[in-house]
Amino acid sequence: MIAEPTEARDGERSSAEAARETWPAPRAAWYTLFVLALTVMFAQLDLGILSLLVEPIKRDLALSDTSMSLLLGPAFALFYTFIGIPVARYVDRNRRTIILSIGLAVWSLATACCGIAQGFWQLFMSRVMVGAGEAVNGPATFSLIADSFPKERLPRAIAVMQLGVVAGSGLSLLLGGFVIHLLLGLPPVALGARIVVHSWQLVFIAVGLPGLAVALLMATTVREPQRRGLGALGRRNLSLLSVVQYLARNWPIFAPMFLGLTLGALALGTQAWLPAFYQRTYGWQPARIGMVLGLVQLIAMPVGLLLGVRLVERFDRQRRADAPLRVVIVSRLIGVPAQVALPLMPDPWLAVLCAAIAAATVGFGGASQNAALQIVTPNQMRGQVTALYLFIFNVIGMGLGPTVAALLTDQVFRAESELRYALLAMQAVVGPVSLVIIWLGVRPYVREVARLKSLNAI
Repeated sequence: MIAEPTEARDGERSSAEAARETWPAPRAAWYTLFVLALTVMFAQLDLGILSLLVEPIKRDLALSDTSMSLLLGPAFALFYTFIGIPVARYVDRNRRTIILSIGLAVWSLATACCGIAQGFWQLFMSRVMVGAGEAVNGPATFSLIADSFPKERLPRAIAVMQLGVVAGSGLSLLLGGFVIHLLLGLPPVALGARIVVHSWQLVFIAVGLPGLAVALLMATTVREPQRRGLGALGRRNLSLLSVVQYLARNWPIFAPMFLGLTLGALALGTQAWLPAFYQRTYGWQPARIGMVLGLVQLIAMPVGLLLGVRLVERFDRQRRADAPLRVVIVSRLIGVPAQVALPLMPDPWLAVLCAAIAAATVGFGGASQNAALQIVTPNQMRGQVTALYLFIFNVIGMGLGPTVAALLTDQVFRAESELRYALLAMQAVVGPVSLVIIWLGVRPYVREVARLKSLNAI
């Protein structure tokens, strides 16, 4: 049986009071969403640009696949681990727009610093600071959206925000491919003080510095929305221990979402190696890879987002309480076979087709997966719960995913050309298991939605 919180503190508001709260004006809500989409676009752009530059970085810094995987994964996840969850407490209590603008400025400057790194450890520490800045992104962004749009509009709002993720992913490939095409043949430039800038480093500078303008826009023009649903728990200042205890008491609701995300992120994290896979398996060059995969991201994922939103809203009109999770399950049923088939394709364009299907399903289920979590999480802990959720995504997916694939390539298959089989092994094992786990969480989720509706908490 699901445990229900019973504590009441000063500042608790009745269900009737919560029901009378008004949502932000549509124009203000959509403007907030627009700036948030820009923010996550730069987050994804700064995070994703590294995967396209694997081969030139390895060449200029003399790195192995395993060393490169540390830059792709753990370097980003390291400070995310130590900063993301503590900072989320401030997200739950303080002005989220200011916190988010500071984080954006930090990760933008750190990305630009990658452009002057002179060795592995300098590049590693720059990526660490990218992770430190981006640690505030998810908790603040999802908390702001959940207080700006009602439940029935939440999947659509999150889908629009995730267009920023799509744009960032696609632009990291397109811009990277374009700059590599223009500059790859240029010799290194000596700036003095033993600083040598390679052509690939100009990409980091080009994508990092513009984020400072978005940080200023966030801090000065976005209004902080009123927090909603505070009466569901009664307290406004919850410690991390209280949050963990709440999740533990309600584990049938949250455990399937967290575990399903963990395994899905592990499989998704291996996609950091896709550019290297196309280069090693099919002989494609980075400029071509960037252009093709960038267009795939920019076309397939928005299509998936649109179809996913249409489906979840259709389920909502049918009064299905499990609408968001139902869409996630559909997306996994389509996406897992495509991800398993991709590394086995004998032709690069068939692999691109599989990548397009997989990208579309990521968009298809992504908005609903995040909406499902926000719907059943009390307002006072949304920042911290989202931080825990994204901690798993980044530490397991972005952190361990690339490294596990690299270790399989280096230690099991023992050849860089066998990267495809490392990717296959990861997708074939974790994809189906994640699907089953999410399916097991549907009934507890439906019961919790019904309980929250009876309290006028959603």
